[in-house]
Amino acid sequence: MGRSDLAYRLIQKETYPSWGYSIEQGATTIWERWNSYTKDKGFGDVKMNSFNHYALGACGEWMFRSMLGIDSDGAGFRKIIMKPELGEGIRWAKGHYDSIQGRISSDWNIEGDAFTWKITVPPNTTATVYVPAGAAAKVTESRRPATQADGVRFLHMEGGRAVFEIGSGAYAFASTIVD
Repeated sequence: MGRSDLAYRLIQKETYPSWGYSIEQGATTIWERWNSYTKDKGFGDVKMNSFNHYALGACGEWMFRSMLGIDSDGAGFRKIIMKPELGEGIRWAKGHYDSIQGRISSDWNIEGDAFTWKITVPPNTTATVYVPAGAAAKVTESRRPATQADGVRFLHMEGGRAVFEIGSGAYAFASTIVD
């Protein structure tokens, strides 16, 4: 739905209904319903009470695609989009996706208004990277201005992000986040 603001709230919440609520009730898997079991009332309706069910598990795709920002720009991950959606209450995210082309990794961190982001792009692929920043001139890659870094090509500014095209390899972007 394009509502990462709600998804960020839902994954951090520990009261009903939320993913955290299930964990607070002792869950180690994803349940079919938010209230399949509660410490107060015990088990819910046994006719619809799976404790290993994908119904609420779509958070995994959201975490890869939106939180980490890893997405394919066409079939087979030959072209990749890296565009993390930052959210209130989460200061870092780290993960990877093992695509058919190889491992794609995203590791971002926010400290104050400083944003750092380590990216790995597999061989024989390219990525369009959306770095949160007020201006392209304020983005660095491996401590050099990103606009002058090897293998990095500035494309344009879009919605508070500097957009770059990069080839395969490991990159370390840094910028200042503008609210």
